[in-house]
Amino acid sequence: MPRPCKRRRICALPGCRRFGVLDGSLKKQPPVIMTLDEFETIRLIDLEGLRQQQSAEQMDVARATVQAIYAEARKKLAICLMQGRELRIEGGEYLLCDGSNQNCRCCHCCKKQ
Repeated sequence: MPRPCKRRRICALPGCRRFGVLDGSLKKQPPVIMTLDEFETIRLIDLEGLRQQQSAEQMDVARATVQAIYAEARKKLAICLMQGRELRIEGGEYLLCDGSNQNCRCCHCCKKQ
């Protein structure tokens, strides 16, 4: 029996969930789907400047898990930029932060605002 997937804690939902080419030249390819936990790793590492270990503690997962999520998220961003495909942010195995975790140092935490 496979191990159940552990939900990743996220502190911020995206303000916009769809991104694409503005000039109307979207290719007839399916959109790239980025999960909310992938979005959170991009936010924590690239925007907030946290290291992978700090991000792992914040999301309540192992560092290796954050590393894998981050690599997949960056690949999806690169595909969208290089191929002009639509990006949608939706789904994933996540738990919205309730502000009770001592590792939550995020000023953008939805429960701290």
